[in-house]
Amino acid sequence: MNQNLTEYIKKYVAISKKEIDVFQSYLKPKKVKKKEFLLKEGQFCKSRYFITKGCIRLFYIDSKGNEQIIHFGIDNWWITDYESLITNKPSTLNIQAIENTELLELSQETFDQLCERVPQTERLFRKIMEKTYIAAQKRIEYVYSLKGEEQFRLFISANPEFVQRVPQYMIASYLGMSPEFVSKIRAKIK
Repeated sequence: MNQNLTEYIKKYVAISKKEIDVFQSYLKPKKVKKKEFLLKEGQFCKSRYFITKGCIRLFYIDSKGNEQIIHFGIDNWWITDYESLITNKPSTLNIQAIENTELLELSQETFDQLCERVPQTERLFRKIMEKTYIAAQKRIEYVYSLKGEEQFRLFISANPEFVQRVPQYMIASYLGMSPEFVSKIRAKIK
């Protein structure tokens, strides 16, 4: 039984030990090495992933060939390409490990069965989706209302663990800035 996942679930829903055991029985442990892909553009996303240890990025390649990072995931976060997962269409995104990463995989194939056996699962994932949506709204708001330096300062104050674990050029991509601009801001802050 993964204690971190148990604590994570209990933050969102009331659930018994027996239901936790059933929930965890649907998860498959998986390890990916640094730079290894969980999903590549054009593939079908078939699972949700709970990160037990490590760091992952969700990104696409734009028309100019640049990586555009949409989302990061670290210890005790879920990550997936929901559009491909829900619509059963090929992904336009990539999911790649930034560090050697340990995951628990929940396949979409068994998700409905899990929801029937542990009804709180639907509520759990609804709450996760709500939280994810709010974060996406805030990110859009910050892009339009804050200057680059303000965005960077807000990002590092809200996510100090990323500064230690994610390369600077990836943080720049996520924030829609050049690595050089982020480097200048970091030098100014120190």
